Amino acid sequence: MPTPVSSDRISAVRAFNRSYTTFLGALDEHLLSSPYSLTEARVLFELGQRDETEVSTLRRAIDLDAGYLSRLLARFEENGLVHRDRSGSDARRQVIRLTTTGRDAFRMLDAKSIGQIRALLADLTIAEQDRLIEAMDMIRNRIERPADRPPVTLRPPEPGDFGWVIARNGALYAAEHGWDGSYEALVAQIVAAYLGEHDPARETAWIAELDGERVGAVFCVRQDDTTARLRLLHVEPSARGTGVGSVLVDECVRFARAAGYRAMELWTVSLLAPARRIYQRAGFELVVEETKQRFGHELTGQTWRLELHSRGRRPIR
Repeated sequence: MPTPVSSDRISAVRAFNRSYTTFLGALDEHLLSSPYSLTEARVLFELGQRDETEVSTLRRAIDLDAGYLSRLLARFEENGLVHRDRSGSDARRQVIRLTTTGRDAFRMLDAKSIGQIRALLADLTIAEQDRLIEAMDMIRNRIERPADRPPVTLRPPEPGDFGWVIARNGALYAAEHGWDGSYEALVAQIVAAYLGEHDPARETAWIAELDGERVGAVFCVRQDDTTARLRLLHVEPSARGTGVGSVLVDECVRFARAAGYRAMELWTVSLLAPARRIYQRAGFELVVEETKQRFGHELTGQTWRLELHSRGRRPIR
């Protein structure tokens, strides 16, 4: 049964909404004194997070009407901000990428937004900043939490699934981020090691399906006697934004806890923001960062850790 909500609480939320939309300038015709509306700026921001984006993925990320988004992208294309093309992996799907002009517009908006937030935080003490961020995290985590899990089925890998994991990781990271063959080689090594000598009592893997189609995978493997390692979280572009990634991570954490591990760690790179949000929602904390050449690019690698049986925190080093 829903919790009763008083009119005073409703008024408090509405007052917050009015204050924050005013601060953001969301009611202005042009956001941050730029030529773009709030919606246009949000689309540019989403497109700026990766080299190319499927239109279906973009629509789910910002929850826009398909017709409205199509008209907006057509206007962007006329103004030289984006280029539209057919997906190399599926000609039925359309991908969008920012042009040089579009990326310049994204950087301008991003810089203005960073400046605006920096000015807000600069007027607060460190303790006040911490309390504000914690409150914002609580609000964001609550409104982003899906009301129901997606109709996803998790199952153990079957013959052919391991090859699919290697192939899809190699193809997608090459197409979306330009990573070279060393990444696919690493995925193959991880999968081969798992197939060669994994302990079913303490290590396992899952394939995620939606409507009978493979859309994701994840591995839980032993790092040492007390620490599990989450590896190769993968979600197909067609399933991004549906909650499949969170379902896979939650199941991986549940298994690690039941298997008796005290903690779980994972490694990722900083540019994979959607995956990072999944890990943060699951309770993982960043403990190590290191920038070096990987997969043909200079990337910032990150190790994230989740304490499974305590709430201890380890600092970033």
